[in-house]
Amino acid sequence: DRRIGSKLQVPPAALQSFISVSIIVSIPIYDGILVPVARKFSGLPSGITMLQRIGTGMALSLVSTVIAALVEMKRLKTAREFGLVDQPNARIPMSLWWLVPQYVLFGVADVFTMVGLQEFFYDQVPDALRSLGLALYLSIFGIGSFISGFLISVINKTTGGGGESWFSNNLNRAHLDYFYWLLAGLSTMELLLYGFFTRAYAYKKKQEDTAVM
Repeated sequence: DRRIGSKLQVPPAALQSFISVSIIVSIPIYDGILVPVARKFSGLPSGITMLQRIGTGMALSLVSTVIAALVEMKRLKTAREFGLVDQPNARIPMSLWWLVPQYVLFGVADVFTMVGLQEFFYDQVPDALRSLGLALYLSIFGIGSFISGFLISVINKTTGGGGESWFSNNLNRAHLDYFYWLLAGLSTMELLLYGFFTRAYAYKKKQEDTAVM
């Protein structure tokens, strides 16, 4: 139910704006509050290291995925309770505000992860290769989109063979919640591997003697 009040109905695509708004709000909070507080404990000018910042964003992204899975489970349960499973175009009696936390948290995760990655790829490569470092940073998005598309295609083909696919056109019979739980599992493995490998990383320049993660 995307209605706000009696006249305003939020377009589905507009939900993405919550990510942008949360980024805009989070950046000054991070720079003005979190960094000074962290600086007192760590002694680092940046408050936390670049790899810690990236890891924090990855953890928040994982939490966002778990929330998405729980909300989708709630949506499917509501569709069954109101007999709307075979009415894919019917409005599910759940407010759009159920979706807002995952979008907001994903935006906050971007503040940590994306900014941290950009800083890392720019600062930690040799000075003469900084342009290449930024190019490698941008390549993450292309590679990630390719893997995402491949994963969705494989899952759709695999799960659609014996009945309704996880990505069925009738979302009330689909299982996006399974997909979100799969992503959460992969993100957990990714975060554990990230923590393991970053412990051995030695920073270039100012932070080279600082312990990470």
